[in-house]
Amino acid sequence: MSKDIKIKKGLTIRLKGEADKTLSNAPRSRTFAIRPSDLHLVTPKLVVKEGAKIQAGDTLFYSKDNEAIKFSSPVSGTLTEIERGPKRVITKITLEGDQQDTFKDFGVKMPDAMDAAAIKNHLLVSGCWPFIMQRPYAVIANPEQMPKAIFVSGLNTGPLAVDLDFALHGKEKELQVALSALAKLTEGSVHITIDKDGNSPLAGMNDVVLHKTNNLHPAGNVGTQINKLDPVNKGEVVWTIAAQDLVIIGELFLTGKYNAERIIALAGSSVKTAKYYRTRIGSEVATFVYDSGLTEENVRIISGGVLSGTAISPKQHLGFYDTAVTVIPEGDDYEFFGWNKPIFNKISTTRALTFSWLTPKKKFDLNTNTNGEHRAFVVTGSYEEVFPLDIFPMQILKACMVQDLDEMEALGMYEVAPEDFALTEFVCVSKQPHQQIIRKGLDLMYKEIG
Repeated sequence: MSKDIKIKKGLTIRLKGEADKTLSNAPRSRTFAIRPSDLHLVTPKLVVKEGAKIQAGDTLFYSKDNEAIKFSSPVSGTLTEIERGPKRVITKITLEGDQQDTFKDFGVKMPDAMDAAAIKNHLLVSGCWPFIMQRPYAVIANPEQMPKAIFVSGLNTGPLAVDLDFALHGKEKELQVALSALAKLTEGSVHITIDKDGNSPLAGMNDVVLHKTNNLHPAGNVGTQINKLDPVNKGEVVWTIAAQDLVIIGELFLTGKYNAERIIALAGSSVKTAKYYRTRIGSEVATFVYDSGLTEENVRIISGGVLSGTAISPKQHLGFYDTAVTVIPEGDDYEFFGWNKPIFNKISTTRALTFSWLTPKKKFDLNTNTNGEHRAFVVTGSYEEVFPLDIFPMQILKACMVQDLDEMEALGMYEVAPEDFALTEFVCVSKQPHQQIIRKGLDLMYKEIG
C-alpha cells in the first residue's frame, strides 16, 4: 500500500547555474579511470595487468572481502596505468579508451523467466552489483543477505542536481525490466518515491510500490524516504539503488551489454553553458567542462553535488556514482568584518544580520568559503530545523565523535548515511565536518559489529 511523504523540516538551496534541459553527447574521453576510494571499504584485487586489452564489461578487479563482487570496465581499450599509494594500495586504475566500444556479451535474459539466484548471479558476473547499496553502513550490498525492502529515489532535491524526470525520459522499458528483476531479490517491496508535482517516467512502473513527496530538500534523499516509510532496525537490511543505475541494469538484461552510460548535469554559476551531457562512468571531466566553457579561472570543480561531492581538477575523472559535475567560484577571499554587517547575498537559516528569508525564491551565487573557522560545537537548534529524520542529529554526531557504539545504535545509526547530514553541515555555525564524522562512525560500526 502506497504512502505519500511530506516533510516540513529541510532547506531548499537555490543556486544560480541550473542545467538547461538540453542533452549533448560529451566529446569522447581519451582516458577513463576507476578510483577504489569511490567504492567505500572495497579492497580491490586485480585480474588484469597493465597493457591488457579489454572489452567494455570485462572484469577489472573484484572485492578482496567477497570475490563474487566484480567491477567491470566502462569502456573497451587498454589498461594503461595502475596507480598505487602507501602500502601499495590501489588508488586509481586508468584505461585508454578505443574510438568505439566493443562489448562483452552477457546474453539477453528476461527476469520473468529467472529465479532470484539467477538474477543475482547475472548482476554479479556482469559487474552491475556494485550499483546496489545497503543500509546499514551505506556500503555495497552483501549479496548473501536478503533485504527487507529495496528503495529507489525518483527525484533529486539537492541544489543543481540532475533532474531525473529529464534524464530518465525514454528509458521506461529499461527501468521496468530492472525493477522486475530487483523485485525478485527481496521478501518485501521495491519502493519508489517521486515528486508529486513532477512527470516521472517511474510513475507507471509495475512490481513496485509508488510514493509521492514534496520537493523540499532532503525529501529526495533515499535516507529520508527509508526513515519515513520503513526504518531500519538492528539486524535488518535494506538495499538502495540510484535511478540512473536502473537503466544500466535494464539494458544489461535487454541487450546483454554492460553499458556504463551516464547522463550528467554540468551546472554551476561558473559554467558558461550549463546543460546535460551523455558520457560514461569514469570519463575525464575536462571533456565536457571545457566543451561548455568557464566564466572565470578561479573555480572549484566538484564531481557530484555541491553539498556532498568531491573537489577534483579538470584532468581527473567522473566519480563512479556521480551524476553531476558542479563548478562554482573558489572561496579563497575574505571579507573584512564580514560577520558584522548586514548580509544580502548569502543563505542563512537565522535572521541575525542576514536577509535571505525575505527573498525565498531568489537564486544565489555562492562560493566555497565556509564564512568562519572550525570551532567547538555550539547548541543552536539549527540542525533540527533542517533535519527531517526521527533522529537527534547533535547527539548522534557526538556519539560518533566519542566512538560510543551503544549510543550510536540507540540513536538510529543503522539507517543514516553521510549525505543525510549534508544540510546540517551546511548550516553548522561551528563548521564541523558532519559527513566525515558520520562516515567514520559508520566505518567503526562496520568493523566492530559487522
